[in-house]
Amino acid sequence: MSAINKVVLAYSGGLDTSVILKWLQDTYHCEVVTFTADIGQGEEVEPARAKAQAIGVKEIFVDDLREEFARDFVFPMFRANAVYEGEYLLGTSIARPLISKRQIEIARQTGANAVAHGATGKGNDQVRFELGYYALQPDIQVIAPWREWDLTSREKLLAYAERHGISVEKKKGGGSPYSMDANLLHISYEGGILEDPACEPEESMWRWTVSPEAAPDQPEYVELEYRGGDISAINGRAMPAAAVLAELNRLAGKHGVGRLDIVENRYVGMKSRGCYETPGGALMLKAHRAIESLTLDRETAHLKDELMPRYASLVYNGYWWSPERRMMQTMIDASQATVNGWVRLKLYKGGVMVVGRDSPSDSLFDPAIATFEEDQGAYNQADAAGFIKLNALRMRIAAQLKSS
Repeated sequence: MSAINKVVLAYSGGLDTSVILKWLQDTYHCEVVTFTADIGQGEEVEPARAKAQAIGVKEIFVDDLREEFARDFVFPMFRANAVYEGEYLLGTSIARPLISKRQIEIARQTGANAVAHGATGKGNDQVRFELGYYALQPDIQVIAPWREWDLTSREKLLAYAERHGISVEKKKGGGSPYSMDANLLHISYEGGILEDPACEPEESMWRWTVSPEAAPDQPEYVELEYRGGDISAINGRAMPAAAVLAELNRLAGKHGVGRLDIVENRYVGMKSRGCYETPGGALMLKAHRAIESLTLDRETAHLKDELMPRYASLVYNGYWWSPERRMMQTMIDASQATVNGWVRLKLYKGGVMVVGRDSPSDSLFDPAIATFEEDQGAYNQADAAGFIKLNALRMRIAAQLKSS
């Protein structure tokens, strides 16, 4: 690694990144620029500015990226109906390319020749961040302190902070026992008792959703309007992307929708047990598939379903900026031109059900053909005999060969 003159650090103001900030100054003897992103994590981000100033940082960026996150990252991903390993809605994964993008922009703006992050050497995030950095600026230098230093425990981090006069906020009750990540799409939990896949999560762990048992005893109906594959209004009220996601989180969380407990395969090779709350995302996935069921041609819909696991893996593994993901996105977005209309959902006790959908301008559903009543000659049922025989031909030939 050549000489580091200035490094842009993805900085939250918590224990890890506060220690990293001081460590970078002492180890690389360089100027550090901090970047704090508000992507809807639900915590104040401005205090990070004061903490960075106290450690001597001169260039400090605190950016509200909530609308860009929802509009340019979450919504395009949900156009693809992306789900990793059948269940995970990719809440952490989809935030990393945006953070990487903004870090590189700041590096160019400030003349920094390096970037740094606080991801550990065991997780997926190091891959996601760094693939993003290199895709956007191939000659950038990357510093990953967790792969370099010997501060391998929380106790060592606290001791380092005390030794260097770094202010560490002490949370009442010792704080959460879990490693958590939050943004506008989800909140995740790892560590603690969750490291035993046999242990049920404590009810007190969940932050955004009530337990289904405690959810309202009356169902609630929500109507979502779609334009070009994206939600444009909720219950008749138009709103921008970030507001859509926040309102869906509120509605679904109130009814206990969106909890998930899985063991997933990390890109680095190990299995990891995690719990997730993605209330708004659960509604988005259900409703988007419902409006597509009306408006997409059968083969187009099936092709999207075939490509979706590959798309989801690209997002999970950090390849958002790859040419193959961009190519797939172009195709997916082209399919969404006719995905217009509305979907009505029923929320009740942890469940979400589609109870109505319509697309006045783009529906391919023809009641005159689909009816079980008299169809006035719209469909000749006798035509099905030849269709079936032609499709059975190869199996009939094989069966005759076996019987001869």
